[in-house]
Amino acid sequence: MSPVAPVTSGPYAPPVPSRTLTAVSADGARLHVEVHGPEGAPPVVLAHGWTCSTAFWAAQIRDLATGHRVIAYDQRGHGRSPASPACTTGALADDLEAVLAQTLAPGEKALVVGHSMGAMTVMAAAGRPRFEEHAAAVLLCSTGSSRLVAEALVVPLRAGRVRTWLTGRVLGSRAPLGPVTPVAKRILKYATMGAGSAPHMVEACARIVHSCPRAVRHAWSAVLSALDLDHEVRELRVPTAVVQGTDDRLTPLVHARALAAALPDCVGLTELPGVGHMTPVEAPELVTARIRELVGAYVTGAAPGRKPIPAQTDQINQTNQIKEGA
Repeated sequence: MSPVAPVTSGPYAPPVPSRTLTAVSADGARLHVEVHGPEGAPPVVLAHGWTCSTAFWAAQIRDLATGHRVIAYDQRGHGRSPASPACTTGALADDLEAVLAQTLAPGEKALVVGHSMGAMTVMAAAGRPRFEEHAAAVLLCSTGSSRLVAEALVVPLRAGRVRTWLTGRVLGSRAPLGPVTPVAKRILKYATMGAGSAPHMVEACARIVHSCPRAVRHAWSAVLSALDLDHEVRELRVPTAVVQGTDDRLTPLVHARALAAALPDCVGLTELPGVGHMTPVEAPELVTARIRELVGAYVTGAAPGRKPIPAQTDQINQTNQIKEGA
């Protein structure tokens, strides 16, 4: 089956990069990298999640590229990065380090943003010299560090061994996803997005997820099922913010609150009511605003003397933005 093409119009159509390049990871894996925006602008590095690609960040790239250097890359096996037999969190961390080395000058600082498995990539890189050299601050979106299958709410049963087993079977399925049909979109929306997500958001996400090869989807599902990055979270010592949808079934709110409590330098947990797992797509303006805020506070120093965002929970009313598709 040919890969499903991303949407071609609207806020979720992938922008054309200023340039593309290939980063080579420690084991020789080749990674497709895109750079958007002016050279010399403050850098933002984007790491997407499981079954996604650089197209997932289209809304953020489009808004940020006027005044930022936005660096987005395809995780191995996703998008235009070839599959690799090495499927481990260590390999993901190697890949992120390779991208940082290829796109940033020695000592240059960036905001590093990860969604879902991309955020797990950031956690896995915590404490590594190359990561510490380049990461001024971090934004973790819709993620967890362990117990992903046990805590997931995709299967509507009480917590326990039966739900965990069924969830593992669902997430680890080898079945092809097939074309993007109305039924497929309803299933994807239920599992990964809030009930109020606008149709064009669901369409964009479905096209991205359905383009991921099923062998890649299955291989990385096994890694996520066994994930344990609790130690690495405690090593993530740069200022780190967390964004989470309250209706996330894949990585429920319990994960975000645990991260906020465990991070050595948490600078805020933002909970988005009614939003599911796909926060950068479901709440594009709010996620982009958080990125801008963190860049100003920790990368450019545009707000000298400002206090870091407090580490308490902020709740933002997202209802109108979801329904209007802002």
